[in-house]
Parts: sequence; C-alpha cells; structure tokens
Amino acid sequence: MGTFTKLTYHVVFSTKYRKPLITGELRNRLYEYIGGIVRGLNGYLIEIGGIEDHVHLLANFSPATALSASIRDVKANACRWANETAAVRGRFEWQKGYGAFTVSYSQIEAVRQYIQNQHERHKTSSFHDEYLALLGSHEIHFEERYLFEAEHHG
Repeated sequence: MGTFTKLTYHVVFSTKYRKPLITGELRNRLYEYIGGIVRGLNGYLIEIGGIEDHVHLLANFSPATALSASIRDVKANACRWANETAAVRGRFEWQKGYGAFTVSYSQIEAVRQYIQNQHERHKTSSFHDEYLALLGSHEIHFEERYLFEAEHHG
C-alpha cells in the first residue's frame, strides 16, 4: 500500500513589531519569492496575501519536513532576499513565531477568499484583532502578553 497525503495549511506571520514594510513594489516580488521558496521545499502555494504588516499563506507542505522547519525556511529566506533588494527601506524582519491552521479540502476556496480579501478586511479590523480571532476560532489557548513582540525605545 502506498502513502498519500495532502497537508494544507493556512499560515500567518507578521513583520517584526508589525511595521508596515510590505508595500508597493516589494509586495508582488516578495509574494513571488515566497512561492519559489515553498516550491523549493516540495510544497505548493495555493494563495498568498496580506497587507503591509503581515502575510497569509495557503499552501500544501511536504510531510517529509516538519511544518516548523518549512516555515522557518520560508521566513529566513524571504527575509534575506528582502534585505538584499533595493525595495526595502531600513531592515526587513519577521516577528518570531507564526500561526498555522490545518485546512480541510472542502474549505480551501473559503480560505482563498479570506486571504484575497485582506485589504478590504483590514479597513475595519487590525491584524492584532484578526490574529486573536483566528486563534480563538481554532480554540488555541495563549497568553496575550506572549503573543507579539513589543518594540522598546531608549
């Protein structure tokens, strides 16, 4: 008997301190680059989107690699690439951590629409509120003080 899998995840991560770094020229190029990273990890990017301070991926990842290792590689390589491109002002960094949620095959289209409508959604809702809602809808327990890194001045 063969082994067959299709592991689809909705992955969300933000820029460090939720800084609005994913703008204009960088956005499309970054999304394309992330798609290439996912393919290089033997995965398949179904949808990518977000706004200036965070990214949503809907992707199939290979079961041969732990999801945490795949996301680490996506974030590290995308960060390195972003810092090498002239489209970034200052230093580009991702916040530590991510949210990853399994997606049933029957829900892929609904999650695609959710990701495609990020600009509309964030006219009335912050990333902070969206992330709390995602964690809540998946019954993930957390302590809010550990949820986001805070920028320290001085």
